[in-house]
Amino acid sequence: MDIETILEELEYLTDEFPHAAVKAAIAQQEAITPHLLQAIEDTTRELDELGVDYEYMLHIYAFYLLAQFRETRAYPVIVDFFSQPGEAASEAVGDFLTESLGQVLASVSGGDMTLMQQMVENPDIYEYTRAAALDGLVCLVANDLQPRDVVVTYFRDLFRGGLEREYSLMWDALVECTTNLYPEELLPDIQQAFADDLVDDFFIDWSEVETTLNKDKDVVLDELRQNWQYQLINDTISKIEWWHCFQPEQEMPSYPPLPSAREFTPPSPPQPPSPPSPQTPWIAPPKVGRNEPCPCGSGRKYKQCCLKKERT
Repeated sequence: MDIETILEELEYLTDEFPHAAVKAAIAQQEAITPHLLQAIEDTTRELDELGVDYEYMLHIYAFYLLAQFRETRAYPVIVDFFSQPGEAASEAVGDFLTESLGQVLASVSGGDMTLMQQMVENPDIYEYTRAAALDGLVCLVANDLQPRDVVVTYFRDLFRGGLEREYSLMWDALVECTTNLYPEELLPDIQQAFADDLVDDFFIDWSEVETTLNKDKDVVLDELRQNWQYQLINDTISKIEWWHCFQPEQEMPSYPPLPSAREFTPPSPPQPPSPPSPQTPWIAPPKVGRNEPCPCGSGRKYKQCCLKKERT
């Protein structure tokens, strides 16, 4: 499959996942990389229009493929895409923002924190994008691309003035990311954030911090390394092919044909109404706990999946 055909196959959403085109793109990594970079740059210029073109997919494939290629040239290109003010970038990528952006940023960064730090500290960027950059920094630690102490020191700077001191999703994400790195050094800063009402305790509460501290530090860091949410992108196909948009629609149930006029039987005469049955009390559906598996079936915790999407 030539490059032009691959790009055509990947440009728009299809009913089935384009396995052949993605495999061909991976096989021709060197040749297709400039085209993938160009696709992201073109999309960045057209974000306002793309925000309503939900069928366009080439930039999504480009993010994953360039991450799998460990293409460091993609790092500033992707950061520029997501650094546009407002929510246009978010609308152009959908669930990718909360599902994979942190992993993609870490995968193309070559271990460099600088551009992710710029995203975190930019108040003009959509807060979910900034939170994804925090995830990317944790991802660097999980994959031994940055020492834990370096990222913890940066998080300390965010706690102590680097982050605007008013509630936003960023504080929830900062406390969670710090907890995932084992928060012993920053315990006073986390306590102060809770005391100042900067953290939504539905997203993460103090008991989770305490539970983590009660574990051995090496155990917590080993759990981080095993956590699939903080692994680098290694297989574009396995990351995307299961998406709902590529699953075949369930067939509508078939019903027997309506009877013809000759087969039609007149209804029986009306019967006297039966006495009313006691009304069944309404029972509210059970609430999903923030740390329970997300009901969408993604395998992630509710707070890390659909809770984020519901709050957007």
